[in-house]
Amino acid sequence: MSEHAQSFIAYLIGLKDSDRGALAHLKRSLGFDPGAYPRAYPYVERFVGTDKHADDPRRRAMYLAAGLFALHPLHSDGVSFASAFGRIGRERDSASIEQRFIALLGADTESLPSLLRQSVSLLAADSVGFDYASLLDDLTRWLDPFKPEARDQLRQRWARDFYRAYDPHAAYDDAIAGLPETEQTN
Repeated sequence: MSEHAQSFIAYLIGLKDSDRGALAHLKRSLGFDPGAYPRAYPYVERFVGTDKHADDPRRRAMYLAAGLFALHPLHSDGVSFASAFGRIGRERDSASIEQRFIALLGADTESLPSLLRQSVSLLAADSVGFDYASLLDDLTRWLDPFKPEARDQLRQRWARDFYRAYDPHAAYDDAIAGLPETEQTN
């Protein structure tokens, strides 16, 4: 993950501890298109950079990640969003979590913020954190209309992360399948 993403998330973690009003504005921004809620500007624009236009994927990803963080400010280094979501699916033993995740993987850029907000709300209900810096980098790829292959690779990685957490036996079975036949029986 990028240093820029890490410093932005560190800033948001600092806001959680020092400025609840800022988090309220960022949370409220989830009701708007990413980057379209003026009260969130003071908390995000300082990290955007002068070369970014209003529809820049990184800028939009920063607003979305900031709003999601405000909704559920529990950051866990190294835990991908998809792994965290797979974990609650496994713990709840819920096929509906899997269906929500599949819908999320199929989301276009317009429906992504709403589906992510619902997903993060589920994570918040179970107090499951994830790595927001990694999510920010992922959202930048997802929201880039000029790199569909990067978005497809991201979706595949999220699917792998989700299913490894959702069904930990599948990861074990994959590892066994990769061993030479003599080692599989020992």
